[in-house]
Amino acid sequence: MTSTTPNANSYSANAVSPGSGIAASTTGNSPTFSPLYQQIKALITQSLQSGEWKPGELIPSEIELAARFKVSQGTVRKAIDELSAENLVVRRQGKGTFVATHHEARAQFRFLRLAPDEGVPHYPENKIIEVKRLRAPAEVARLLEIKSGDSVVFIRRVQSFSGVPTILDDLWLPGSIFKGLTAERLNEYKGPMYGLFETEFGTHMIRASEQIRAVCADAAVAELLQLSPGVPLLNVERVSYTYGDKPVELRRGLYLTQHHHYRNELS
Repeated sequence: MTSTTPNANSYSANAVSPGSGIAASTTGNSPTFSPLYQQIKALITQSLQSGEWKPGELIPSEIELAARFKVSQGTVRKAIDELSAENLVVRRQGKGTFVATHHEARAQFRFLRLAPDEGVPHYPENKIIEVKRLRAPAEVARLLEIKSGDSVVFIRRVQSFSGVPTILDDLWLPGSIFKGLTAERLNEYKGPMYGLFETEFGTHMIRASEQIRAVCADAAVAELLQLSPGVPLLNVERVSYTYGDKPVELRRGLYLTQHHHYRNELS
């Protein structure tokens, strides 16, 4: 199963043509056309990517953005609607529109799809097993779009719900981005891991693509999750992307679903 969110293309501020309502670009002999609100959406995304507005910050109002880009407020509103649907910004009634952040309670469950069969979803306890820097194996390098042998940070952790080990995660992160990430830093940080990535490494996860299959626990996995070898697990392989559709995390998780289920919403 694969889950993806569309990403915006990049445009320069001079590319907006408010009079026509539509702009054309040519790649080779094949012209492509983009509605005006899509161009505005791309320009706002460009500002998010450049750090003009930081996660959690209020962005300019629709009126201010309309004046900035010389388009109608309705065009800006349509662009903001799409950015909100893609969880890049968050509208707050009576307060304005804010850059989405992984520190918000609702955002913590965007990338954690394992829900309890009974009771309300809650964030698991983390136990870091291992953190080390190594050279990227070929498959990891391919998925992260880096060179084979480039530096990556490898993290192994166990996540538990109410004291029961439930998830075994292996993560690979580009070493060039996550310099200084250590087991000590992960252990002392009490918030969500993506919140740490956002705050200290300037990396905001925008979307993820997943593949899911059923597997059985081998002896090593069974020991870490404190269960018997052969117990069925969900194997979830995820590549997470930041702005510009750049992959910045490969995660392979093994999920115990005796008291949980994997939940996704399709729209």
